[in-house]
Amino acid sequence: MTLRHTYLHLTVTAFFVMVGNSLPLQAQEPVSGLLESLQSATKEESLRLDRQIKAEWSKTGSPSMNLLLRRGNNALEEDNIDAAIDHFRALTDHAPDFAEGWHGLARAYFAAELHGPTLDALGETLQRNPDHYDALYGLGVMFQAFGDLSRAEEALRKVLDLHPHHENAKQALETLKRDGIGRTL
Repeated sequence: MTLRHTYLHLTVTAFFVMVGNSLPLQAQEPVSGLLESLQSATKEESLRLDRQIKAEWSKTGSPSMNLLLRRGNNALEEDNIDAAIDHFRALTDHAPDFAEGWHGLARAYFAAELHGPTLDALGETLQRNPDHYDALYGLGVMFQAFGDLSRAEEALRKVLDLHPHHENAKQALETLKRDGIGRTL
């Protein structure tokens, strides 16, 4: 990375932090309120809240970035993994602070069985959105696959702290418990 690129990246990041901090309070908090509601929601309510949270997380603020996100997701649904990676790479190149772009890239890399890049993209997602419970779930799955069961358990418990009705995390945690992780004698 060149000095100019580093300076540009820091300038753009500082700009987005400044703009984000200057937004009205209600514009900054729709997801935090939804996440808070998720804590006490019934299973049925949690499905609605999950959709709302993901809709908020998917707001790019740009028609061209929306197009890249949609194309990446569509390519994943069609098992066109190379196209999905290309679309999500373009999205993360043009909107590097958009967490959902990184999460899409992580899902595409995972589908391509590119484990190192998957972990990197999950890290980028969580750096931008520490409450991204699906990225935490993905991290738990990766740790489990690598045999790091205690870290897998930790990630899955964090998912359930954020989203108590996350079915995939519940099932993965049950599998870990059957394997002896998290049980006390």
